[in-house]
Amino acid sequence: MKGAWKMSKNVSIDWSKLGFSYTKTDLRYISMWKDGKWDAGKLVEDNMISISESSTALHYGQQCFEGLKAYRTPNGEIQLFRPDENAKRMQRSCRRVLMPEIPVDKFIDACMQVVKANEHFVPPYGSGATLYLRPYVIGVGHNIGVKPAPEYLFGVFCVPVGPYFKGGMAPVNFTIADMDRAAPHGTGAAKVGGNYAGSLLPHEEAVKRGFADCIYLDPATHTKIEEVGAANFFGITKDNKFVTPASPSILPSITKYSLMVLAEKYLGMTVEERDCLVEKLDEFVETGACGTAAVITPIGGIEVDGKLHVFHSETEVGPVTKKLYDTLVGIQFGEIEGPEGWIYKVK
Repeated sequence: MKGAWKMSKNVSIDWSKLGFSYTKTDLRYISMWKDGKWDAGKLVEDNMISISESSTALHYGQQCFEGLKAYRTPNGEIQLFRPDENAKRMQRSCRRVLMPEIPVDKFIDACMQVVKANEHFVPPYGSGATLYLRPYVIGVGHNIGVKPAPEYLFGVFCVPVGPYFKGGMAPVNFTIADMDRAAPHGTGAAKVGGNYAGSLLPHEEAVKRGFADCIYLDPATHTKIEEVGAANFFGITKDNKFVTPASPSILPSITKYSLMVLAEKYLGMTVEERDCLVEKLDEFVETGACGTAAVITPIGGIEVDGKLHVFHSETEVGPVTKKLYDTLVGIQFGEIEGPEGWIYKVK
């Protein structure tokens, strides 16, 4: 099979046909928190977990997760992109829902173990595909009251995923959501499952109307852009500034903060983290959504009050957006040297 790579256990994958879906890989990492501490953790073959029917993760949403990728470089090495930042964000999420934090070193070590144990699932360089890692923490153990769990499970599994843009990166349109993603002073800045459960309905309604997803406004005034679906928003102004919203309700995207550094240090742009008012969309000549999955999704237009506001183009990617994308992806795949400390080699 052309483009395929032989796996263990007589499994083969056609990298060109990979999407963003679940594939059972060989091993995953599990660690338990009991009696006030995390155990050493271990790799296991079983991709099913057994927990108490009264676990807080099931009833009260006491859980959080992360997402990051492993990349194959031109010389065949494997590297992770800023996993320490994912670890720190997971610590903040854990604190928000009263779960024990995962030490940064333990988080990175768990990710490294999973990648090395499933190295044959890391797609080859040039395929555009990557190995997606999903760390998570859930409250488990016997409990029925609304209180923190007596025990916790930290896990990391991986799945090979294809390039987000199969036919090349192209702009898509979004509409303003009628519903809120997060409450003021709520859990919007934490990567907890409840935020995503609440987004399923407005996403479905937006797709039915022909849009890629919906844009969430600030829950207090409904005048400022906060997030684009499950991603962060950015805009390029007419005077070449990189602008992104500032709000305590936004999940701090590692991709966004990386783009802010690249915009300033590599492209020489002015960077601003501030309010992005819906009524002032015309200040932007390019806009995009950014996150781990796609890196950048260019926004062609945003529907506001039944009218589509178009930015650079509905069919072509803006030049600054394209340069930001190429620079970040180049660093992730080892083609461009990134800032110090961003790349972790898997050895």
